[in-house]
Amino acid sequence: MAVNDEMQILGEWCEQLARALQIPDLDVDQELLLDLARKSADSVIHAAAPVTAFMVGYVAGQEAARGNAGSEGSRAATARAADIAFGLCEQRAGSQSVSGPEQKKQP
Repeated sequence: MAVNDEMQILGEWCEQLARALQIPDLDVDQELLLDLARKSADSVIHAAAPVTAFMVGYVAGQEAARGNAGSEGSRAATARAADIAFGLCEQRAGSQSVSGPEQKKQP
């Protein structure tokens, strides 16, 4: 399946899920979340991908709710939370290159 097809399917899924969760106006930065999931899976373990995405979304939702900033505020809050997670992934990757690959599996 081509990448464009996958992104279209993902977009349709996100819209369907947003409607079902009664958040139809939610603007999801799919590229950012996919990059974050990929980076956390590579830096930690594969199971870190969905957990990281959930935690970033949770924090972003809390921050956006406090400010009642709407979709644009939610996107900015997601980006800020993702920046923190990306930073942790980079730190972890840097420590692995010094300590060796056995560090990857440790919490």
